[in-house]
Amino acid sequence: MGFGQGLSGLNAASQNLDVIGNNIANASTIGFKAATASFADVYATSRVGLGVQVAAINQRFATGSIVEGNGSLNMALNDKGFFRLQDTTGGVVYSRNGEFGLDKDNYVVNALGQRLTGYPGGGVGQDPVALQLALGDVAPTATTTAQLSANLRAGATPIPATPAFDITNADTYTNRATMTVYDSLGNGHTMDQYFIKREGAGGNSVYEVRYVLDGTEQGTPQQLTFNENGTLVTPLTPVSITFPNPGGTTSPADDLTIAFNYGKVTQFAGDFSNTPLPNGNASGTFTGLAVGADGSIVASYSSGAKTVIGTVALARFNNEMGLTPIGGNAWSESPESGQPVLGQPGTNSLSTITGGKLEASNVNTSDELVNMIIAQRTYQANAQTIKTQDQVLQTLLQIR
Repeated sequence: MGFGQGLSGLNAASQNLDVIGNNIANASTIGFKAATASFADVYATSRVGLGVQVAAINQRFATGSIVEGNGSLNMALNDKGFFRLQDTTGGVVYSRNGEFGLDKDNYVVNALGQRLTGYPGGGVGQDPVALQLALGDVAPTATTTAQLSANLRAGATPIPATPAFDITNADTYTNRATMTVYDSLGNGHTMDQYFIKREGAGGNSVYEVRYVLDGTEQGTPQQLTFNENGTLVTPLTPVSITFPNPGGTTSPADDLTIAFNYGKVTQFAGDFSNTPLPNGNASGTFTGLAVGADGSIVASYSSGAKTVIGTVALARFNNEMGLTPIGGNAWSESPESGQPVLGQPGTNSLSTITGGKLEASNVNTSDELVNMIIAQRTYQANAQTIKTQDQVLQTLLQIR
């Protein structure tokens, strides 16, 4: 009986050394998860056990350290979740390795050619598909809205109606806010809003707004009315102003109609300040990619425009340890893992993403070396039990 017990110990220690060796071999593998051998004793009808068996090889899914990546599509998961990939046969696998790049067809792929899945464009919610990024130049978009966050000085001296407003005479206006707007052809234009403090009536304070496009006043002047608390009374809805033929004869473009939103304009005692936020952009060439914490893949263009051209989908499982390892830094779903829960990073208890970074292996080499020594001693001790049993048997055979 002792031979069988010792032999089972040798087999178990050998498998444990295999697990430790595999951990050490993958200490530098991105997204690798270390494994641990779990043992169980073996009993029959006797009071003495029959040895040991390897009950399971359990992987430790603790998050590895975040290290610097080498590409704009590198991604690191900070918490629970897996990247969802399609392999070359169309099957779905899951991985923590975020070393992604683009193939010849602009699919986001890993080193094995497996395609990262997600949501096309800015949409989220439909079934994930293989992400194929549109990297062409961006077309111009005309400015249609202009949000202004500003404070107009409450203590400014009202300006009389005469002399008439003149952009070259600073005495005829109180403050100016400047922004760049774009016509339908992508031509940039300087839009100035001149604010003129006027005498108010009924306890309200009034600022008049004049609109000047490329140095020429256009549109109808508007009035901003504030109450005694410095908050806007009118207009509470955007003011729509049309600027005919903004490009002139040299670059004819559609009339430019902009809805100016003054909902974030106040009149307090502080100094004048303004932050204009117009939409629209000029045409631009593609310059690069970046990945946001919410999984959005953002394309940047030479015009300064940025567009979300895809969103990464993540998956999580109720029982990660039930996943089946299939090699290539990947796992597959199994009955023990349960079905995947899919969603956008940062939602549904899924990890956020750190773009341009990678998740290193969670192998602790020092711990593995110590475990190797323990496994080696275990192997030697089991070998010693076999040697001792052999000596006992030899003694019995020598009895006459």
